[in-house]
Amino acid sequence: MAGSSKNLGKIISIHGVQPALVQRAAIVAVLAFVFFLAMLVTFSYRQSLGYFVLASAFLVVEIFTLMGLFAQRRNVLQIFEKGLCYKKQCRGWSEIRAITPEKAGIKITCTDDTEILIPNTLQHIDHALKAIAGSVH
Repeated sequence: MAGSSKNLGKIISIHGVQPALVQRAAIVAVLAFVFFLAMLVTFSYRQSLGYFVLASAFLVVEIFTLMGLFAQRRNVLQIFEKGLCYKKQCRGWSEIRAITPEKAGIKITCTDDTEILIPNTLQHIDHALKAIAGSVH
């Protein structure tokens, strides 16, 4: 990790995952859990292996959805006076060579040739692009 948020100054803005995307994942998780329970109850009454397989499939969907939800919690862009932090990457403005808007989001090329891809699934990504582009010299 290059730099730390302690020496980047005051925080200007924080951009997390869009609430609509989190809401969709939460709905999928709830529905998968409801169907998992329904298939377990049906399996206990009918004693058919097919219902157990369906319950297991819904449980797998539930687990992967929850893993994705928890992984998205790290997906936060913080813009400071003197730089930015995204996930575990903290960079000062002087360490950023180029900013390229792409279809998938914003690609930031650093002076040490590392690239940081900030996805467009973050909220107010257009404001973040303007703030970053206005701060990099």
